[in-house]
Amino acid sequence: MVRSGPDGEFHKYKIRINQIVGLNKDLALALAAPRVRIEAPVPGKGFIGIEVPNSQVSAVRLGHMLDSAAFGSIKSNLGVAIGEDVTGAAVIADVSKLPHMLVAGQTGSGKSVFINAVVASLVFNNTPEQLKLVMIDPKKVELIRFNGLPHLMGKVEVEGERAIAVLRWLTAEMDDRYRMFAEVGARNLAAYNQTIAKHTDVKPLPYIVVLVDELADLMVQFGGDVEAALCRLAQMARATGIHLIVATQRPSTDVITGLIKANFPSRVSFAVASGIDSRVVLDSTGAENLLGRGDMLYLAADASTPVRVQGCLASDEEIDALVAHWRQVLPHVQPMRAPWESLLERQALDPEDKDDLLERAVALAEQYETISPALLQRRLRVGYPRAAKLIQRLYEQGLVEDEHEGGRTQRGLE
Repeated sequence: MVRSGPDGEFHKYKIRINQIVGLNKDLALALAAPRVRIEAPVPGKGFIGIEVPNSQVSAVRLGHMLDSAAFGSIKSNLGVAIGEDVTGAAVIADVSKLPHMLVAGQTGSGKSVFINAVVASLVFNNTPEQLKLVMIDPKKVELIRFNGLPHLMGKVEVEGERAIAVLRWLTAEMDDRYRMFAEVGARNLAAYNQTIAKHTDVKPLPYIVVLVDELADLMVQFGGDVEAALCRLAQMARATGIHLIVATQRPSTDVITGLIKANFPSRVSFAVASGIDSRVVLDSTGAENLLGRGDMLYLAADASTPVRVQGCLASDEEIDALVAHWRQVLPHVQPMRAPWESLLERQALDPEDKDDLLERAVALAEQYETISPALLQRRLRVGYPRAAKLIQRLYEQGLVEDEHEGGRTQRGLE
């Protein structure tokens, strides 16, 4: 610290950083600012930064971000506009390098607007053949305006049970893609599409971006299933071109568990209620001093400290115009049937029969030409009464021809 002495000359004095960090409320009072955030020290420099909000609020428009040189310099088609930093420079991210993002913030802080901007950025640069979107919106009001977008797989899912089926289908799709990669010796989606480009009879695989607008609601209803599916996808799905963007308004440890945090390296925190919530999301405090309305801290996967960013605004009118544009450009593209519908049909059972054993029995019925209680006993390690009940349920679903002995399956009847 430099201060003028009695002799009129400037002298350097040592002062601890913690003494300055604790003065944020005093600085806010002296500067007549709503909130002041102190960054001590500024990464890579010998300074302490004091961020003071502007007296006049100005919106960061999505169109301005998409026209920026930073967005044009992204070589990947999966570039998304995050917003502007404190110097007014555009902050752009590549979804393929995220590879998964966790978004948190209290109600009204800007999470849904941020997700709208991400979707708009992606569909600006990709056709439905290049990119598919999967959307889960338990709040039932934020993402439904994207229904009818040609990039969307099925419709926006708003029910918890259907959301579980979506996550299970995604894990199965990931496994299928890895098998396809192994057949041609490819390590990732880009290498696979480049390899099969020589064959005209094989279509390239699209990227899949999964957006969940409220994780807390799913965790309350189906905590174990959701956490297991999300973690498995986050651990393995990057190479297959499947990327996750998950948002929640309740950044507590029972929603954002340690296992989920470990597999979502990119984080965005909007305004939160306390420093504890900020630590849950970013592993550091600071988000409790944000102003709301798109003010965020963005922690990239390859960054050590978060960067303050003002998120860009994509209005409802702009989103509706974007969806209408794609439907007009591609009138022949009809909304596709959700590929997880068949999984939901198989799971349309009584509550007591919705277990893992039944799903494994269905898989065996699809694999073998004949099936019997003895086969289920050996493969599933269950007793005869449980195996007989499974055979009965398979018969009710039309997968075997006899409810008592099993017999031939649908595969054997073909």
